[in-house]
Amino acid sequence: MRRARGWTVGAVTGAAVALVASLGIGVADAAPTSAPRTYPTGATPCTATAKACVDVDGRTAWLMDGHGAIVRGPVSVQTGDDEDPTPRGTFHVQWKAEQYTSREYLTQMPYSVFFADGGVAFHEGRQDTPSAGCVKLDEADAKAWFAYLQVGDEVQVT
Repeated sequence: MRRARGWTVGAVTGAAVALVASLGIGVADAAPTSAPRTYPTGATPCTATAKACVDVDGRTAWLMDGHGAIVRGPVSVQTGDDEDPTPRGTFHVQWKAEQYTSREYLTQMPYSVFFADGGVAFHEGRQDTPSAGCVKLDEADAKAWFAYLQVGDEVQVT
């Protein structure tokens, strides 16, 4: 889950733009996945400035427009455990990689969107096991997060 050396933000962002174009992902068009915790319609635990919102305890996440409107979600996620917790706070997308393999855990992390130091990212991953601090999404949601989020976007983890 460490950042790969030699990748530039421009190269990763360019790859993301090409992926979005080739996949034709419509973030707002996809149906949300059911979530274990409910919030009032249109509500999340994050502020309006977030582009991505994660509720660790509820294992739920949303994509937002940065003005308080939900673009996608709620969706179910898998986060870290007590040994390797998902960090809470306000972060910003640092870089993205469509295909990434963690050198530390030797694990594939497709559609990675890195947002916190130590290699913490949104990425596709199994939903039946905790992560090593990342936010794991199913394939469709991981593709949507990868396509929608851009370097610099605000991520809030509560």
